[in-house]
Amino acid sequence: MLRFKRFVQKASSAGHAITSSRKYAPASSALLGPQFQHPALRTSARSLDIYQMGSKEAIEKERARLKDEMNRGYFADINELKEHGGKIAAASKVLIPAAVAVKFPVLEANYPDGTSVKLPVGSETNGADAYSAAVPKASLICLSFRASSQAMVDSWTLPFLDAVADSEQLRAYEVSFIESWFLSLKPMKSLLLRRMKKSNPEGREGPLTRQFVYSFGDQYYFRKELKILNLLTGYAFLVDKFGRIRWQGFGFASPEEVSSLVSCTSLLLEEK
Repeated sequence: MLRFKRFVQKASSAGHAITSSRKYAPASSALLGPQFQHPALRTSARSLDIYQMGSKEAIEKERARLKDEMNRGYFADINELKEHGGKIAAASKVLIPAAVAVKFPVLEANYPDGTSVKLPVGSETNGADAYSAAVPKASLICLSFRASSQAMVDSWTLPFLDAVADSEQLRAYEVSFIESWFLSLKPMKSLLLRRMKKSNPEGREGPLTRQFVYSFGDQYYFRKELKILNLLTGYAFLVDKFGRIRWQGFGFASPEEVSSLVSCTSLLLEEK
């Protein structure tokens, strides 16, 4: 294990030498050491393949992505964090009407035991089995892109689990994103998940125990769909059985915001 850590640290140092101003660290960086890499640089190999294919549409799409990623730097996230502590917006006060609610983009993730899952649960059926007993009526999905936002995510999930009744109709997920290409490689991914399994052995027990899952690889388009810019803050989404976002929160939860979350969850459980 010591040799493995040294290898990871050496790979990280090599990557740091060619990266630009934005530093990206996986949510698991506390275990395996910091990883620094600008997302635009992570696309360089893919960009080369696209140019070789000669796809004009793909080239323009990649250019737009590079411009988008370069326009916002790491220090912009830091400045926002200093300004308002990660509270980039106030949480929803009422349940978002179903008619105007947007879909939570399908996200592939892994439990620590390696089992894969698609969130929201039931999303792979396109709503066909929304009334199945296996599909929860409401799911709290919290997102953490950096280890620094873990406390923010906990401020939502822990009081939520304390407040709601133990029900098979609810789920609570904490998603940690690991965008490092190196840690997304199959052998590294398997090793990392084993480490996580030891640190979170209780993650899959019970319907309302926090279920820890990990999403590997580039998530640029997922973030774009949810309009996520600041990667140093935490995000919380309450999703209904059709995969629609009916409530959302950011940063650290206040008692009033937790109360709103619990109230909206109760309303979702009553919906037919």
